[in-house]
Amino acid sequence: MSLKRFSSKIEIGCDEAGRGSLSGPVVASAVILPKNFKNSDLDDSKKLSLKKREELSKIILENAISCEIGIVDEKKIDEINILNASILAMHKALKKTQNTFEVILVDGPHFKSYKNHSHNCIIRGDSKYLAIAAASIIAKTYRDKFMRKIHDEFPNYKWFKNKGYPTKEHRLAIKSFGVSKYHRKSFKLIDNQTSLMI
Repeated sequence: MSLKRFSSKIEIGCDEAGRGSLSGPVVASAVILPKNFKNSDLDDSKKLSLKKREELSKIILENAISCEIGIVDEKKIDEINILNASILAMHKALKKTQNTFEVILVDGPHFKSYKNHSHNCIIRGDSKYLAIAAASIIAKTYRDKFMRKIHDEFPNYKWFKNKGYPTKEHRLAIKSFGVSKYHRKSFKLIDNQTSLMI
């Protein structure tokens, strides 16, 4: 089933990537698509293959009226918690947006009002509405690229493969090699937290 627009207003979709990761930043995107934009392949980024996400990312970047990124690093995540950091990343992306928009569409149940704009929080919005799906794809492709880049700095954690998420291999690497500067110290990094020196 093809995704649709939420309303006839100028809408900007927001979504984040990396919320459940043990390392690296949380990255959000805010995307305004043309009113006549259609693409039957657009969907929640987690449902798409790497190849398909990258193909769609190019299409979105070529066609979007506006496409901005907001980043909150692991230190700030530890300071304000991941939920607040996710919302802050969305606000950062919105702040960069130069184009006019009338309504903010947010994936998931949580958001804090941005200036005087109305917003709608939509559960599984990235599998329902075009603008949120586009933001989901842009945020994930940007963050995955960043995690592949920092993998070269700390190859023991295999971030090129797990993107910082809590796979068994990643947790074992943390247990063996300790934490890096990119790990979120406020997260439960290994199953037995007491044996981890921070």
